[in-house]
Amino acid sequence: MKPSERRKARHCATQAIYQWQMTKANVGDIEEQFKIDQDTKGVDLNYFRDLLFGVALHCNELDKVFAPFLSRPLEEVDMVDKAILRLATYELTRRDDVPPRVVINEAIELAKAFAADDSHKFVNGVLDKVIKTLPKR
Repeated sequence: MKPSERRKARHCATQAIYQWQMTKANVGDIEEQFKIDQDTKGVDLNYFRDLLFGVALHCNELDKVFAPFLSRPLEEVDMVDKAILRLATYELTRRDDVPPRVVINEAIELAKAFAADDSHKFVNGVLDKVIKTLPKR
């Protein structure tokens, strides 16, 4: 597995999670639509699927992990930022095969690619605090 394939999976998963948050559509339908509509060449589709379904399945639990470190109520967090925080928190809490530093770096890059100008700082600050509450790997 190449790191670039996982990076692309995260990129696609962020978009799919955002779509799920906005539409509340069936996650399986979103996955299928995404595979048809998007260029998935070079994407680790198994990882994409794990991230998308994992975030949807554990959403409330993930929110409880990072919500205490938000500077505003969860409902006021931008939907793109929320998608990135959920994805990264899922990786931090459910994917022991990914080093925390990689998760944070990838989340920062996703925020730079998709979110508002200073979102990467916000995402970094929240995830830095989340990591401090998790058991050491």
